Amino acid sequence: MKRSAIWYLLAAGVLVLDQWSKIIILDWPLLAAQGKITVTPFFNWVLTWNPGAAFSFLAGAGGWQRWLFVALALGISVWIALEIHRHPGEKWLCLALSLVMGGALGNVLDRLRFGVVLDFIQLHAAGFYWPAFNLADAAITAGALLLLGAALRGSRLPKKGKP
Repeated sequence: MKRSAIWYLLAAGVLVLDQWSKIIILDWPLLAAQGKITVTPFFNWVLTWNPGAAFSFLAGAGGWQRWLFVALALGISVWIALEIHRHPGEKWLCLALSLVMGGALGNVLDRLRFGVVLDFIQLHAAGFYWPAFNLADAAITAGALLLLGAALRGSRLPKKGKP
């Protein structure tokens, strides 16, 4: 198996896990009836539909943003797939990119199916509520943090033509 295939499988796994979690949330009668279930003093299950991007960016834009976010996520996913193909041995880079790609595609499926993204995880403390998110968002965030960590460490991609 080609080394890049492992990273594509990881991205597919993130996508499947994200969609599976959303199926479970949508089929949970108690959550559907109440809209929120308190799990701990800092964690709730909620049922939230987000037409925007992170932190509800462009949520009230009237609907055109749906297709903008779908196009952006698909374009970025194609670029990520090419980068993984070019650098399959760069484990941390490919891990980060796989997480971002799987999460982005998970949210794309929501936008195509529902027109919006389903968020269901809510964290809060001392009266401050973090915007609700889903597993796709968590994967994107983890991937972005890995990329940021690599950049802060000074990691560089190998130059073309050099090992």
